[in-house]
Formats: sequence, C-alpha cells, structure tokens
Amino acid sequence: MKVPQVREVDCRSALNAVKGMPFRWGLNPYRGCTHGCHYCYARATHAYFDLNADEDFTGILMAKRNVVDVLRRELSARNWHRELVAVGTATDVYQPLEGRMRLTRGCLEALCDFRTPFSITTKGPMVVRDIDLIRRGGGTVSVSVPTVDVAIWRRMEPGTAHPLQRLRAVRRLRDAGIHVGVLMAPIVPGLTDDIDHLAAVARAAAVHGACFLAGNTLYLKGGTREHFFGFLGACYPHLLPVHRALYEASPYLAAWRKERIKASLAMVREAQGLDAGRWRNEAETQQLALPLP
Repeated sequence: MKVPQVREVDCRSALNAVKGMPFRWGLNPYRGCTHGCHYCYARATHAYFDLNADEDFTGILMAKRNVVDVLRRELSARNWHRELVAVGTATDVYQPLEGRMRLTRGCLEALCDFRTPFSITTKGPMVVRDIDLIRRGGGTVSVSVPTVDVAIWRRMEPGTAHPLQRLRAVRRLRDAGIHVGVLMAPIVPGLTDDIDHLAAVARAAAVHGACFLAGNTLYLKGGTREHFFGFLGACYPHLLPVHRALYEASPYLAAWRKERIKASLAMVREAQGLDAGRWRNEAETQQLALPLP
C-alpha cells in the first residue's frame, strides 16, 4: 500500500448533526481511511472533494488540524446541553494517522473537560492508549469485528488489524472497567451472514469479555456501491448477481433478508449471554452530563 498523502485542513464545525440514529451528534477528526475496508459507506463522501471512492479514499487523507479548538468552542457554548456524541461515525478515529496527530485524544480530553458523554466506534487497537480518558468520561466503546474468518478479513479489510488484535483490545478495555462490546458491521449477505459465522464472532466476543454484541447489515450508497461491486467481482464473483438483486431497489438490504439476519444475530447473542444494546440508557447518560462544578 502506498504511503497516503495527508492534507491538513481547517474545519468550521467539529460536531455534526446526525439524523435517524440513537445519537444526535457525530465527531470525526479525519476524512479518508487507510484501513481500506471495501464496504465502507464513508467512501462516497470523498466525492464532495472531487476525489474518488477507490484509491483516493485510502490514499488522500484529510486531518482537521483545528478540530480540538473548534470542539472546545462548541462545547463551551451556552446552548450546548451535553448530549451524547458519537466519535467515529464516518472514518476510523484510530487509524494509523492518529498515532502521529493525536486529534482523537485531544477531542476526548475536551469531551471529558466539558462533561459530555461519548461513545467510540473503531477497528483500531490503538483505542487502548486512551483508556484513561475513556474511563474518566464514562465512554462506551464499540470495537468493530465483522468477521473472525482470516481469509475473508484479509480480502475485505486489507488495512485493518487482525480480528484477534481487536478482540484483545476488547479484553483490555473491559478489564479497565469500560463499557465495551463488539460490533459486527457490516454483516455481508452470502459472506458473513450464515449462522455459523455469526456464532463464531459471538463466541469470540464473549470469551474476550464483551458487554454487548450489535450488528448492522451492509449499506451500499453512491461510490461505495460501485466500489464494493468491483470488489465482489474480483474476489467473490458468484455473489455479485446476488447483491445486485438484494440492493436493486435501495441502498439498504432487502427487508426479508435483513429480518432473517436479525433473527440469527439475536439467536447467537442469546446463546452467549450478550446484551443487544450499544448505547447507555437515558438515565446513565444524564448522570454523565451533570452540571459543571
């Protein structure tokens, strides 16, 4: 893989309003991602900058160099009510670039200072570096592990850490008293949605101390759709016509297939005694957002 080009940019806002999710605010210090997951829905966003969803997404990264200062300004505003902030809703906040720029850590420090509850979603074992801040802020962490099948992982997520490394991060976070779980996202029809595959991830999550197991099915929009179909054509050509049919009418998986996957996930989750919820309940969130001293 080529060394990515990093463009340091200034942002006007750090917090992004989000609709249709269990949270209202997202926070992403970076755009683009060297993890190179072929299914990543954020690939399509590179088109906003006249860049493509293929090599440009992994090869041209944008780092919001002023994001921490902007975030502190927004969190100090009188109309900010310390609602839950989801960190890492687009590209991974613990991709390798974070090791040098430390923008994610700066953002977590700001959220802690302003007693704003947060959650983190990541594939990066580097998240354990920030255990001190996650504990201080009472944050929830969802570690994305879509598969424990090494052959599928190597093809589908070429720039990510081995699934076992991610699971070891789950154990370290759990041992530190952090509310952490495993997120199977996405679950790919015909590739990772069979009951044995789901059960293998559920067992691994339970063995490594996960508090919950959640999952989302594959979402194909804009440039991501074309990129993922190209990936299937190259690596799993027998699945290409299946996916074209399942995603013919919408970027969302056909409802009948989605319900079947949902039922299977519930079954393997129950078998391992794992909770279904990624998000803390309202009472816990309100406790974290007590008035500043």
